[in-house]
Amino acid sequence: MAKKIPFNVVFASDEDPGFPASELNTHGPTVHGWRSAVDSRLSTHDIILRFHQPAKIYRIQLLAHQYLIPEKVELWLHYSPKSMPSTPSSQYFDFLGFVALADNANTNYKSRELQSVTVNPRRGTHLKLRLIGAHCNELNSTQQIALMAVNVLGEDLETAALSEGDEHVASETAPIDTATGELALASICDDLLFSMYVEESIVHYIRELEQRKVKAVSMERFEYARKLKLCMTALRTAGERLGRYALAKRQAVQQEDFSAAKLRKEQIEMYRACVLKQLQVEQLLENEGALSQNDQSCEIYAGGKPSLPAAPSLQDVAHALAEAVSNPKSNSVQLEKSPSHEVGTVAPVAALHLHAKSHDELPQSPRLPMASRHSSPMSSRQGSLRRRNKSAPRNSYEDYEERAIPTLRQECQGNALLEADPNRSRSRLNDRERRQAALPILVFGSELVELFYSRQFQDREDGLVRLRSFLKEQETDEAASNEHAASPNKVARSAALLLHRAVRDAVYSVFNQATETVRVLFLEYVPGRVSPNEVARCVDRLLPELLAKSGDPSARLHTLAQHTILSIAACPQVAEQHLVAPALSRSVGSGTHQRLAMSRLQMLEQLVHTQGSSTDKHSGLTCRALSDCGCSGIHHPAEPVRKVAERILLLVYKVNPRLVRKQLPPDDDITRRNLLYRQLFTEFDKLDLERKQELLEVHNSGNDAELMQPTTSTDASRLLKSKSGMALGTSVVGNGYVSCNGKQQYNEQLKRSMQSASNSRKGSATNSESTEETTPKINCMFCGWSCPGSDASQLDRHYWKTCPFLTKCPQCSQVLEVAALNYHLINECEAKESYVVCTRCTESVHKQLYELHQMEDFCRELKTGAARCPLCHDDVHLPLDGGWKLHLLSAGGCPGNIRKRNLKKSN
Repeated sequence: MAKKIPFNVVFASDEDPGFPASELNTHGPTVHGWRSAVDSRLSTHDIILRFHQPAKIYRIQLLAHQYLIPEKVELWLHYSPKSMPSTPSSQYFDFLGFVALADNANTNYKSRELQSVTVNPRRGTHLKLRLIGAHCNELNSTQQIALMAVNVLGEDLETAALSEGDEHVASETAPIDTATGELALASICDDLLFSMYVEESIVHYIRELEQRKVKAVSMERFEYARKLKLCMTALRTAGERLGRYALAKRQAVQQEDFSAAKLRKEQIEMYRACVLKQLQVEQLLENEGALSQNDQSCEIYAGGKPSLPAAPSLQDVAHALAEAVSNPKSNSVQLEKSPSHEVGTVAPVAALHLHAKSHDELPQSPRLPMASRHSSPMSSRQGSLRRRNKSAPRNSYEDYEERAIPTLRQECQGNALLEADPNRSRSRLNDRERRQAALPILVFGSELVELFYSRQFQDREDGLVRLRSFLKEQETDEAASNEHAASPNKVARSAALLLHRAVRDAVYSVFNQATETVRVLFLEYVPGRVSPNEVARCVDRLLPELLAKSGDPSARLHTLAQHTILSIAACPQVAEQHLVAPALSRSVGSGTHQRLAMSRLQMLEQLVHTQGSSTDKHSGLTCRALSDCGCSGIHHPAEPVRKVAERILLLVYKVNPRLVRKQLPPDDDITRRNLLYRQLFTEFDKLDLERKQELLEVHNSGNDAELMQPTTSTDASRLLKSKSGMALGTSVVGNGYVSCNGKQQYNEQLKRSMQSASNSRKGSATNSESTEETTPKINCMFCGWSCPGSDASQLDRHYWKTCPFLTKCPQCSQVLEVAALNYHLINECEAKESYVVCTRCTESVHKQLYELHQMEDFCRELKTGAARCPLCHDDVHLPLDGGWKLHLLSAGGCPGNIRKRNLKKSN
């Protein structure tokens, strides 16, 4: 199994004195890593590592810096006997490959990239890293590059194995874990992701526990092995916290804040002792032999993952040190009895100032300690350590994230002050964030904006609640004019900038608050205050993010996003400018995800019901735009999407049936074989029948008095309403008066309108037989095509482009019959020397493609009495004349004949 290969850096082309290359020799949370010189003019930087022993390499891991990032890193490996010097020349290295690193701009230069490169098993003694180029960013003004850590995984080669042949070594493969498919490691501690963030002493304990677990499994002590596994998992979590404490201690030493460094040191030792004691690590190690207690279940490991003790804060450490100075004996006994102690709420003034100073300078752990509780003012003044009642069962809420709760502090004067939790600090804005949020800071203040940029989701929720209250308060404060108040346009623009960040939040509670604030912005604040241009700018900023959320896999997320988009569309200023509908009525491609397409069509259908169709071509709700969107949706592979698209087409069909039928295939028997079109056309027929019945009802309900009144096309349209409430747009009677004497003429007009509605799917009427007989025609001698008139150029155009019986030579573009194409390519074409006859299928094939042609499935023996079609490669049976016509002109004929489809379109 692969393990970590130890090495030493023996050469570096350049280095920063504060970040030497020797930092790469060790791994841990406090390592600085290597960094190039500030004034270096080298385009490439070389670092050579020498392994302690010759090794067979399986994987190389590189951890890049967060903003001093090289463009790529080349890997070179060298193997040399022991007699060779420690730093061989570059010409002796073998190139393994290179690793390209990202510029890290998408993470705002706050995370580090870990690259793991798996190589073919190669033995070597030296590894050279060549770092090339540097990614430019605002934080790297000196164009330096850095490398935080390098890890090499492999196996040591024994002295006897060095004499074996290279073929045996090259034939071996890297050990693979059958469960995960990854490289099998001897210990989890060998992974760079583990060793760089877990404190060194905890790594030592985990290695020993892993060895005990292997022995326990071999001895079938499975209860003991289960405890060891759970203990290692808990130790890793505690080791990451200790690593953060060690990093904070190093930063305090660099800043010469030795008081904070002392507190951090005591904090590390105190928390490590509490963890080791609560997890019973010394008992599990069995340094004095096997223990029967380890093979029995216990309370700590009974419920799965064991709970860790509360991490002591700097205030707790200061209290403990103060108690140790005042009463060292009793305090030591009390600490031993209660490793997971809780501290009172009041601390000395000096300790509070010290903690406030370290809070600003040192990074905090993302997982927060448990809140310290106080029972009475008297107990809080004493600040004594209180022991937890171990007999009571542990509550699951005590282990949940170990989150701290703000507590009520009381001073000696009795003034109640609400002090925020020191371990849950609000992140300060960097220069880049301040430039982005310059306008919101000017309008709302930096305190509210910092809540939106905080890493704690509770802060982001508070920021959204405060923003929503601010927008609602503007309604009441509008009467009282304030010269220094920001204009409504600036308030809306600033709110849109902050909400654009909030609607992209991954936490559902934050997204829920963000959508509620968006609705307040557009439905309560915007109307009557914000200019149309500013409203359009706000919609353009928020709508794409909400559309993306509407396709989220979570049902509650995409439902909430749909509701928010429809609420924005209900805003009067948004509806007047038609800002939402054009984004929803775009064509739905077959590659659009089902959830996203479904959400868009559902919202579009709701808009049609609420706002109706429009004649403005920029509205996105015209009959043509809706029809195009519906026709694209019925071809989507997902059935739910097709159902919604059908409903949209039916809504449009009630308004403009001719336009919808024009964009669909002709309504004939062939089209109705498709189940989709059959159902759609059946619904169209039902709507046509309903339209006829409504026209008859209008006619029957009319009386002489009504007919004497002036009737316009608008009045008739108002009478003809569909079930959805949209006007059919069909005029029954023209402008003017209709008298009793003209009642017969009115009935004739009604019959003609009914006849036109019933014939909407049958097409226009044909000319009479007498007109057809008298009109001159031209006919095609091959396919029987005919055209009225005597213009010979139309016949030539038919021969050249659309006659399905003819085709063009692919070499000389001569128009000839399809049946004669093979003969033409061999005997008559200008490129006949480049073609040969296939001995198997008798087709004419280009010489360069002959071998590939014989490998195709359609190259098969020709049947007796048949010919081979050069377009579709199918057999055409005798008689040749009738067989070719049947093959080329029938509806289910030659599938490779493009002209047959063009002829249908022209007709």
